[in-house]
Amino acid sequence: MSDHHLRTRMPGAPAPAAAPAPRGPGPRTAAALRAAAPALAVYAAVRALGLLVLWLAAHASGKDPVVRLSGRWDSVWYQRIAENGYGHTVTLPDGALHSDLAFFPLLPALERGISEVSPLTLGGAGLLVAWTAGLLAAWGIYAVGAQLHGRRTGVVLAALWGVYPTAFVQSMAYTETLFTALAAWALYAVLRGRWLPAGALCVLAGLTRPSAAALIAALAITAAATLVREFRAGGRTGPLLRRNARMLAGVALAPLGWLAYVVFVAVREGSPFAYFEVQAQWGNNIDGGRALAAFIAGLPLPAALGLCAALGLLGWLVVLCVRQRQPLPVLVYTVAIVVISLIGAGYFGSRPRLMMPAFPLLLPPAVALARLRGGWGGRSGRGGVRAEASDPAAGAEQPAATVAGADRGAPPPPGAAERSPVLTTPAQPPALTGSAQAAALTAPAVIVLAVLACASAVFGAWTLLGAGPP
Repeated sequence: MSDHHLRTRMPGAPAPAAAPAPRGPGPRTAAALRAAAPALAVYAAVRALGLLVLWLAAHASGKDPVVRLSGRWDSVWYQRIAENGYGHTVTLPDGALHSDLAFFPLLPALERGISEVSPLTLGGAGLLVAWTAGLLAAWGIYAVGAQLHGRRTGVVLAALWGVYPTAFVQSMAYTETLFTALAAWALYAVLRGRWLPAGALCVLAGLTRPSAAALIAALAITAAATLVREFRAGGRTGPLLRRNARMLAGVALAPLGWLAYVVFVAVREGSPFAYFEVQAQWGNNIDGGRALAAFIAGLPLPAALGLCAALGLLGWLVVLCVRQRQPLPVLVYTVAIVVISLIGAGYFGSRPRLMMPAFPLLLPPAVALARLRGGWGGRSGRGGVRAEASDPAAGAEQPAATVAGADRGAPPPPGAAERSPVLTTPAQPPALTGSAQAAALTAPAVIVLAVLACASAVFGAWTLLGAGPP
């Protein structure tokens, strides 16, 4: 029995025969996709429900649902860049300038490329990118959840991200799904010790959103912690650096996308700080939370108390993530996204949307929902929403040996004390490729997710048909 898969069997029972892991990138990807199919199906279902509710509400009110998804707010800026390149500036009545240089180039480039080779308009191309990236993000989120807590948790985590309060933005021609997909797969790559792919994904994330700084910080801090730990364990500098050459290369690669765009804006505008000046003109400068405090102070008392309660819930989720002992790169990324979203001076209504890529915040409730028992499904074996798998090489109920005690219910594998407290590198593919054992969502979990999906769909339609930006 593999030390890397914390399974149990009856005394005297023969060890299960291990099936060979799929070889080659094609079979491995196919096996991983089959294992992730339940998560993708649940995510697609909840997002389809949101689109259906929006379509019904829009037609009832005489509005165009497609325009609401691809023809308003930031979507228009991205499409203008895709069509004409950078150079558009809007002067507001108060004299403030809003330049399109505040928007990063990857989404407009994809919109332009798709519209050039297909009959889609720029708006349609933006929706195609957003919806495809949403599925890739759900897959990556599932991969991280399955790596840390098993496949059932991975499915629930992807579903919870799909019913996030501002999940309607995932159906818009915005960058949230694209960035989250890149971030989730970068984090998964780090958890698997694949630093060069993680760095490359960071480069693309840095061309998508400024919040890529959180992802870059996660890689840098994780690498620094790894080096310090190995150095304190008696490692010599030369061999230590050679042994971690791929990690160092990935970390050096990570900020290049973000830095490239900042330098581009600096050269174009003739000022080394031009990018930050552009963001300040949009009101997106960092003020340490003063704008947030002023906003709360200006609210009526009931609204102020409600907002403080919401912020308290956010803080509680962060504490739960720490207590859950999430791996260092995941925790650093999550906290950095939350901090960046709260300390800016921008429009307050956009802050929940800006925090949406911090999907590990949903890991504690995902674990709790995955452990719900009762009704049908789960260990009762009476059906349920099943996440079947095909490769018996990896466990479904128990994850592969995880990091920093992520699976607190399982004993540590042999040699765990000598391993990095940050990463794990199982000998075989982990829960991504699944097992013959089913990971089923229980009836209570399905009911909770269904209620959340309905609430998210109604809130999304109400917001999108309103006047204010998300």
